[in-house]
Amino acid sequence: MTFLPAGNAMTRLNRNDWCFGCGKANPIGLKLRFAERNGKYTAVFTPGREHQSYEGTLHGGIVSALLDEVMGRYPCTRGLMAVTARLETRFRRPTPLGETLTVSGWVVRERGKLIEMAGTVVLPDGTVTAEGKATLVVSGTVDPEAYRDDPEGCDAAVR
Repeated sequence: MTFLPAGNAMTRLNRNDWCFGCGKANPIGLKLRFAERNGKYTAVFTPGREHQSYEGTLHGGIVSALLDEVMGRYPCTRGLMAVTARLETRFRRPTPLGETLTVSGWVVRERGKLIEMAGTVVLPDGTVTAEGKATLVVSGTVDPEAYRDDPEGCDAAVR
């Protein structure tokens, strides 16, 4: 836990509440919620105009951030804190704004402290707009219960 100033008072917040990808307290964050299904860690996200690159298109940095979130957070569900050492994004087609995206990540291989991950960004019609690969380095342990399915999360959208 970390103490952060809120006005003149000190407020006790979980430091992950400010994560750009999943933080509930971050006013400009993506506020992703996750679910684990069939060996994949998944989030849904509907990008708006504030996430735009060219007209009607999601910024590529946000696409990469979405992939990094699902791939980088998945080991936490198994009690492993891991950081991204390498991230590769292949943009297959422009990702449109206003459509609900399903972002998934899964383990490809584990070697010692290295975890190789893969991921996709998929439109509702099944079109893959981006693919990702990541190499993560295990840096410690975490409480896996803090990273399990979010009851307010994407269960309804992820099947």
